[in-house]
Amino acid sequence: MLVVIAYDVDTTTSAGQKRLRKVARICVAYGQRVQNSVFECDIDAATLAELRNELIKAIDESVDSLRFYNLGDNYKNRITQVGAKKSYDPEGFLAL
Repeated sequence: MLVVIAYDVDTTTSAGQKRLRKVARICVAYGQRVQNSVFECDIDAATLAELRNELIKAIDESVDSLRFYNLGDNYKNRITQVGAKKSYDPEGFLAL
């Protein structure tokens, strides 16, 4: 299933900047960055639960936020790309 994760981490302190880097590192391990604080992850339900728990532990819920959008398995017609950043196929090969 495709899950879109968006986050907003308060970076006004050095601790917040550290949390931001940690959240980004966690997301990179599971998916593809499509915007500065938005990732698309092609994962199963168990992996989503693991990812969600890791991210919740990494943030400060009093000042940071996470959003999870579960687009399911039939997501291809639900995504439209416009603009400079090229889209990618989550089921295909990633160019390095």
